[in-house]
Amino acid sequence: MSTEKAVNGNGKCKSGKILVIGSLNVDMVVDVDHTPVVGETIISTDMDMIPGGKGANQACAAGYLGTDVSMLGAVGDDSYARLQFMSLDKAGVDTSRIIVKKDEKTGVAFITVNRDGDNCIVVVSGANATLSPQDIDVHLDILDRCDMVLLQMEIPMETVCHAARMAKMKGKTVILDPAPAPASFPEELYEYVDVIKPNRTETAMLTGIDCRTEEGLRKAANCLRTRGIREVLVTLGSEGVYIDSATCGISHIPARRVQALDTTAAGDSFTAALAFMLVQGKNILEAAEFANTVSAIVVTRKGAQTSMPVLDEVYAYM
Repeated sequence: MSTEKAVNGNGKCKSGKILVIGSLNVDMVVDVDHTPVVGETIISTDMDMIPGGKGANQACAAGYLGTDVSMLGAVGDDSYARLQFMSLDKAGVDTSRIIVKKDEKTGVAFITVNRDGDNCIVVVSGANATLSPQDIDVHLDILDRCDMVLLQMEIPMETVCHAARMAKMKGKTVILDPAPAPASFPEELYEYVDVIKPNRTETAMLTGIDCRTEEGLRKAANCLRTRGIREVLVTLGSEGVYIDSATCGISHIPARRVQALDTTAAGDSFTAALAFMLVQGKNILEAAEFANTVSAIVVTRKGAQTSMPVLDEVYAYM
């Protein structure tokens, strides 16, 4: 697939503006031989402190691709926040809408990565848990100026619903990455979402349908479509992505074959790359092909925001 590279004088791609509303964390990443089981103590020889959080990861990935992107979220007044600001600034993300909450701590995620590149994550929400609907309302002007809104589930559910509702009222395209999938998902939220991108496990949680087979995937994706979502993309890791689209029908795009080093932020980079293409007017299949390539690059590198490719790297890989 070829994609025209169009860049304006500021080094940004000629496309619409993306607003990411979500979490900002600092990731404590520990390499392990295998994922520990209950009661097991294992030894690691390496630990890295890397900016992360699903919202910030998506903003960072979109920024490196050349998107005009702003980040709206909350951090504490601490050194972790400064690390996050530095990372997002480096990616060209507008950080002026990140709220510094002096009585809170910046979110932290503890991540173990095993020798196969698979990870387990424990998140301490910190300031992310305080991002409120009122915080969204204070920044409605940036919502007015964007074309697309990206949301995830590492901020309070009421804030996600409010942000999606306001975005839809203003005619914006809403992309939801329902991770981590909540035990109880508000039906109202489906009304405001145009594109949803769960992984296989999250799809099963959202629909109650076993998604381990192609038939199960078909039923689950169709279930999400019947709730009003036009574009359903179920990411399947090494098996690629399953798509049920109102515009392009049903498709299964295989993953690119790579040697995974660390799967952290693979889903976040996919979502950001998908938005990058859609905001330029590409269809969902073109966008998913491109996003597959971006996430394939990301899993061959260590860390979250540190693994995001720039646009030239993606084109070289394709």
